[in-house]
Amino acid sequence: MRLLDVKAVLHREKKSKHGESETRVLQELDDKTTSYAILSHRWATEVSYDEVTGLEEMEEKKKDEVRHRHGYQKILKACEQASKDGYTWLWVDTCCIDKRSSAELSEAINSMHRWYCKSQKCYAYLHDVDESTFPTQQDYNKFGSSNGWPEWFMRGWTLQELIAPKDVQFFNKDWVSIGTKRNLTSTLEKITRIPKNVLLGGLTSKRRPSVAQIMSWMADRKTTRVEDRAYSLMGLFGVSMPMLYGEGENAFQRLQLEILRVSSDHSIFAWDPKGRIRRPGNVLADDPSYFRDCHKIRAVEPEEFVDELMWHMRRRKLGNPWCIMPTHWGKLAYLTLRGRAHSRQLCVFVVTNAGIQACLPLMPYRDAPSVFKAILACSDGHGDLITIDLASRGSSFYRAFHATDICKTYPEFRTLYLTHHQDAYETRRSLTLDDQNVSYHGFTRCGTFPRETAGDAVTLSSLTDDLVVVVYSNGSARIRFAVGLGNYFGQVWVHVTNDECAANQEENEIPWMVFAEKAYNAMWDARAEYAQSTPDCAGEDYCQCCNNFVKHVHFPRTIRAARVIWGKQDAENFKVMIDIQLCPGCCAGPLECIVTPNDPDNHDVSALMRRDLYSHQLELDGKRVKLEECSQQRIQLGDYGDFSGGSFKCDGNIFKDLQMVGIDPTDLACRPVFSHVSGDPFILKRMRNPADLAVTFRNERRQLALYQPTGLSLPNNEHTVLLLKALSTHLAGKSLVVTVIKCAEFYVVDHMGRRQEQNSDLGPSGGNCSAEPGSFTPLCTIASPEIWRREQGCAQRRERFRNIRERFYTLANLLQPSKPHPEPTTDDG
Repeated sequence: MRLLDVKAVLHREKKSKHGESETRVLQELDDKTTSYAILSHRWATEVSYDEVTGLEEMEEKKKDEVRHRHGYQKILKACEQASKDGYTWLWVDTCCIDKRSSAELSEAINSMHRWYCKSQKCYAYLHDVDESTFPTQQDYNKFGSSNGWPEWFMRGWTLQELIAPKDVQFFNKDWVSIGTKRNLTSTLEKITRIPKNVLLGGLTSKRRPSVAQIMSWMADRKTTRVEDRAYSLMGLFGVSMPMLYGEGENAFQRLQLEILRVSSDHSIFAWDPKGRIRRPGNVLADDPSYFRDCHKIRAVEPEEFVDELMWHMRRRKLGNPWCIMPTHWGKLAYLTLRGRAHSRQLCVFVVTNAGIQACLPLMPYRDAPSVFKAILACSDGHGDLITIDLASRGSSFYRAFHATDICKTYPEFRTLYLTHHQDAYETRRSLTLDDQNVSYHGFTRCGTFPRETAGDAVTLSSLTDDLVVVVYSNGSARIRFAVGLGNYFGQVWVHVTNDECAANQEENEIPWMVFAEKAYNAMWDARAEYAQSTPDCAGEDYCQCCNNFVKHVHFPRTIRAARVIWGKQDAENFKVMIDIQLCPGCCAGPLECIVTPNDPDNHDVSALMRRDLYSHQLELDGKRVKLEECSQQRIQLGDYGDFSGGSFKCDGNIFKDLQMVGIDPTDLACRPVFSHVSGDPFILKRMRNPADLAVTFRNERRQLALYQPTGLSLPNNEHTVLLLKALSTHLAGKSLVVTVIKCAEFYVVDHMGRRQEQNSDLGPSGGNCSAEPGSFTPLCTIASPEIWRREQGCAQRRERFRNIRERFYTLANLLQPSKPHPEPTTDDG
């Protein structure tokens, strides 16, 4: 290892003030025979290896800049302290490693834990502590970004730098000693949750912590590079592996595989014991944060596991629904013998390309024969054995999450292959959120639970049950609601619920995460019911599944409700629109799922649309769009009205209504979107003069040839959404022209592209003539915006109001019988 010569550093600094130089400050020494001190610190503006060794050759300006850096002054102060303590050599990670050499950097990182263990004293420099005493209580005012404690305790590399050295001395920012690891053990245990015996004796103590417990100490720590969250743990687990900066989270996967090669500790599979993350698939954790709740998990030795398993079975009443009867003792004895025979296999993990080979006791679930509860050889703080859910796919088992009762049966020891990589058969369901409408009512998206999502996309795993809850809040109105997006055995479902307690709370009194977790747990328990209430379309061709599903929940003490509409975009992707509307009835909770027709090939317009009718198809900018003939009708883009039986009756045009909602009609964002029109390429090949022509795709009726066609569609932007929303009240139930095709001429062709005789109901002489001279509009798309969907009034509400009126008049007659009262009316209002 390369060490700083303390006397040489201080001597050079003293000489440099007098203009002298030429001092060698770094030397290669053997850490086994050298007595040295070591520095642990939070990096800032540091000094590198080449700057320390080449300081004397630098220009005067550059030399002064280096010498005035905080990192250089830190090295000087550490050298002064080492000199006072009688040490000749000092190791500092910033300047004792030549990071230009990847081989040297890799060697240093793999050796760093040993170097800290071998050091005679470690100086822990806390740059953000001003006081002359060590902080013993959390102070969020001073240390708000590091959980109320000095930042040194929140960094990844400092974990091993706290545990490995026998003697750690803490210094404040002025290099005043504020305590040692030995006399601050109780406070350090409170900060880090590391047991006292580990702080004082290291990981060589008599009762070595479990893998999960060590991982939990890293759960809330941070590193600049994501790979360092794994590399900084290698020494604590006694493993080595090459550094591959750029591999990202894969570094933590490699670390766990290396641990499995040298350890038989089952707790490495015990991440997320409280089910907060619920990430299915790979049996290995993605990040140390998955072990956050594992600080009390201890490993159970194989020779102890069988006895612990027998006790676990008695406590859980497995094998018999009431108790273990004498008739079961034979089976128990057999299981005990088998368990002891498998105890040696419990110690063995074999990492293969098929998965991690392991022997575990399994119990099946009642409602899912392919899902099992596996019992691990580790226990929680109460002494109960830890269990995890595993689902089988062929010969492989992957992590799953289930919440129903298991069969009351004996566990069976099985040799498994646990998946430790992304399942090649896994498909992901993507749900795109369209929630901009809620912002017009003062609602904002608070976040998602239990995991964060990027942008408007929520991805659900198809391997097992999955659920993500999205929370929305209106602080001024004290309204909060949650939308659950879930997958249950391949069935995507959506649910919405409100926070009934929010109206009685002050704004931000209870964090949204508390409500999110409560909503998550309630939806998770009822996920089977929600999935069964959603019509199954997962196994169908998405082109055949033309449905939207609608749910809404009433806000207490208001006349408004949150409305959720979702439908398929393609085979594995869904679109979810969230809106706020006037509640059509007096409902106490979420309404049942309502099914409405939907067009899965919807073109890019705002909000979900329901196609009313179509007979032709063309491609607009490469995307196929369904269109209807609009012969003998004057139809323009943006027209709205009643549409039935192929006849459209126009009541107005949304472009003429722009000013009504305060939108400037001359704004570029309000102008129609022009698209290139293309059609059936096979017909064009047969035509003599195909230039500037587009032929509709073949259907059962007829094909149209359009000369110089142009497509116009409604813009998909905030202005259009705002306009549709503003018009939704008085245009409920109306249809809207969302696309039109204009052309200079059009006619019917046969399947060979030959022009047919003109029909009386089609053509330039009688077709839909545009307002522009020499332009026609033969095709259009008429759709019903889901945002304009008319909800039926609540029959239960009308009946309830009728009963209230009748009781009111009855009571009034009893109290004042002399005064006549009007008879109850039958009017529903």
